Amino acid sequence: MSQSAAEAIDAAGGPVAYLRNAQALPTQFPVRPEFTNWISEQRSWRESVALLDQSHHMTDLFIRGRDAARLLSDVGVNSFSRFPVDAAKQFIAVNHEGYLIGDAILFHLEGEAGEPTDVYDLVGWHMVLDWVEYHGETGDYEVTFERDPNSIARAAAGGGDPKLYRYELQGPNALPLLERVTGRPAPETRFFGMETFEIAGVTVRSLRHGMAGMPGFELFGPWAEGDRVREALIEAGDEFGLTLVGSRAYSSANLESAWVPSPLPAIFTGESSDAYLAWLPATRLGSLAGSYVADRIEDYYLSPGELGYGRTVKFDHEFIGRAALEHRSAEAESERVKVSLLWDADDVASIQRSAYESGVPAKFLEFPKARYGQHQVDRVLVGDATVGLSHDVGYSVNEQVFMSLASVAPDAAEPGTRVEVLWGEDPNTAKPASERHRQVRVHATVAPAPYSRFARESYRRS
Repeated sequence: MSQSAAEAIDAAGGPVAYLRNAQALPTQFPVRPEFTNWISEQRSWRESVALLDQSHHMTDLFIRGRDAARLLSDVGVNSFSRFPVDAAKQFIAVNHEGYLIGDAILFHLEGEAGEPTDVYDLVGWHMVLDWVEYHGETGDYEVTFERDPNSIARAAAGGGDPKLYRYELQGPNALPLLERVTGRPAPETRFFGMETFEIAGVTVRSLRHGMAGMPGFELFGPWAEGDRVREALIEAGDEFGLTLVGSRAYSSANLESAWVPSPLPAIFTGESSDAYLAWLPATRLGSLAGSYVADRIEDYYLSPGELGYGRTVKFDHEFIGRAALEHRSAEAESERVKVSLLWDADDVASIQRSAYESGVPAKFLEFPKARYGQHQVDRVLVGDATVGLSHDVGYSVNEQVFMSLASVAPDAAEPGTRVEVLWGEDPNTAKPASERHRQVRVHATVAPAPYSRFARESYRRS
């Protein structure tokens, strides 16, 4: 029997000690790293059209049964007053104390022929999927689960193909390309709306979506039909500048749209946490990286509002954490605000130059994404005072900036405010991706999140 999360944490002496020295690798994308080069691939979603393969790095949790909708409503902060078939939403869950578990995309799909109920497909990192599955299994719900893990976990369990293919088309030429392969005008589909197309003789489901803040669709269907759809897109894509995007560029797309991909889930303390950690396999705990070091794991927790999810919380239903969030809503003005931090070019160059100088270099900056744990948490400073947390960091060639996504105190959130990011660990931890290095301060300027003007003015408004 595999070790539980509770057992692994006890052996390490607590959750902070376990996570900061976990032997888990940073988040991996089991897709070809580059088809050309990551710089040209990043540019494609701003200048032409990018094709990204999302079939392998996310997990699908299919939820069926009479109580599937009730379970999701009980666990999610979202409103479910209107969520018909062929709809999707960003599903967000919190713990009993109102701190973030995580987010994922929830699809409401029609059941297959002979199925008595609809099907919900929850797609994303495992953190929020695990939380939903736990409550479904241990609560009074008539539901069943079918988990299709990412391709790394699937290979470890003996292999096999994914259940579904998922392709992301995004960029200014995404809609003209879609019109070409479908032979019909692109539908006036609102953000997170769903449509059904026919491509290369097969039915294709779609979600109006755009990971880098540009217009686009996520296309999905049965795995066996994926190659046929992909080949049709590539064949028609030549005149539109279609570019295949590998995992290096894809991993950085969130920086432009300001989505924080893997905040630390608030699962380690609070109501029912002991039972949950006893249920959760240790292999799904991940790792914690960065300069922010606290004795209390609660100091790493985030509220939905700190990542910009405040407007998603709807008090029109009972859900786990509702009372805590209602109480906290009165203090929303003092809550940290999500921002972009633009790192000073001279300081970035100094970090890179330290690799060629004598002595211990600064923590290596990987391009285009520099995160070295599943959960990245770095201190944001004004003087010696910590004013926030930096969550994710990397380079955007489209904006020509090295940047991070952060949550900072309201009085440090005004665009143009000067702060510093403390980069690197002291002391160095035992994580595989934490080489011997020294800690440095990086000057940065606060900017809006999303930083991309298109994402801010068009993508988010829709």
